[in-house]
Amino acid sequence: MAEAGSLGGDGQPRPNPNEKLVKVFDSEDESEALVVKGLLDSAGIDSDLASASLLQDAFPGLGGMVIQVREEDAEEARRLIAEQRRSLAQRSLDERSLAEDDVTAEIPIIEEPPPKG
Repeated sequence: MAEAGSLGGDGQPRPNPNEKLVKVFDSEDESEALVVKGLLDSAGIDSDLASASLLQDAFPGLGGMVIQVREEDAEEARRLIAEQRRSLAQRSLDERSLAEDDVTAEIPIIEEPPPKG
């Protein structure tokens, strides 16, 4: 994705402008986009994280972020992102279920009460 010696202002490799890039992720939350970029990087998929708005220079943090990858990497990138989302959703459900179980825990009865009489 990056040509030798082609670095952005942040020191990160920049994509070759002649490569076809496709959007695989966007978010209003910059930290979420950074996590997804890290996921792709760890899988060996080069990606470009860019502001989704031209107003980003005037109003940092507004407008959201977009992640693009090479066209040939797009399917794998989307699969990884979807897999990560499913994993997080399942973990959240499991944690919620455990919390509910703690709240509604029953105390086992060891012996029957004596008969009234």
